Amino acid sequence: MTTPSASTPPRPAPGTPMRIGLVGAGPWARMTHAPALAGHPGVELSGVWGRRPEAADALAAAHGTEAYTGDEGIDALLAVSDAVAFAVPPDIQAPLAARAAAAGCHLLMDKPVATTVAGAREVAEAAERAQVASVVFCTLRFAAGTARWIAEQAAAGGWFTARAQWIGALYAPGTNNEFAASAWRREKGALWDVGPHALSVLIPVLGDVTEVVAARGPADTTHLLLRHTSGASSTVTLALDAPVGAVGTDVEFRGEHGTAALPPGFDDALGGFRAAVAALVEAARTGVAHPCDVRFGLRLTELLAQAEAGLGPVPARS
Repeated sequence: MTTPSASTPPRPAPGTPMRIGLVGAGPWARMTHAPALAGHPGVELSGVWGRRPEAADALAAAHGTEAYTGDEGIDALLAVSDAVAFAVPPDIQAPLAARAAAAGCHLLMDKPVATTVAGAREVAEAAERAQVASVVFCTLRFAAGTARWIAEQAAAGGWFTARAQWIGALYAPGTNNEFAASAWRREKGALWDVGPHALSVLIPVLGDVTEVVAARGPADTTHLLLRHTSGASSTVTLALDAPVGAVGTDVEFRGEHGTAALPPGFDDALGGFRAAVAALVEAARTGVAHPCDVRFGLRLTELLAQAEAGLGPVPARS
């Protein structure tokens, strides 16, 4: 626990709503972040900032708060907020989060924190200097059923190996998924978009990763072979551009106690984000860091960058 100093952001008193500003006004912000923040009893949605003024205006109006845009708008939002939640591409998120931390705002970040180690480290160091709380929203670490399951597998121990698969069909004809328009997802592929989900489950159960081997499969598929500090190994398959019939998400641990498989509930993004908001409020008020904080986010970026270094560029989609 950090000892408060003259520069430590004040901790909201129990019973006082935390003012959280939202940076981002796209589909993820509209479907998950804004409704969770606006409906949380311990939070006041202090404003919405967007790169597109019309999107910021519409989302702010839907939730009865102020809209902000542009560089001056960021400063104005930070001035009326105790914390900031981010729903923007990772390499836009990172410098804005460092700026928010420097302004004394706690951080509720999306995964990945950044797609460069330098960008992720900048945020982690800014949060440490400012002594602000941070949470990185890895959905399975916060969705009720999966969060409990991860904790149970970590407590059980004795795992020999594990496998994780995140296979999506984001670009399949006729799917009409709003996230298919995301430029950073098209550029960085499944490794960076769903890779953090897999690692966020495997690491708390098997320990940190000590070795990474990466190989490409069809389209944007990436295969990872990992060795962990516990001595266990794991394999990961990640894809966004698979056929519809191949879609599926599963995680399985095998060890001395038998086999444990990921239960349903991993797709409860709204419930998971509500839990992440509560975790940030708790960390800010107690000064006790959450296990899934920006330092963990930095570690995820380090591992993904290491995997990426062993691969060629994501093949162009035909």
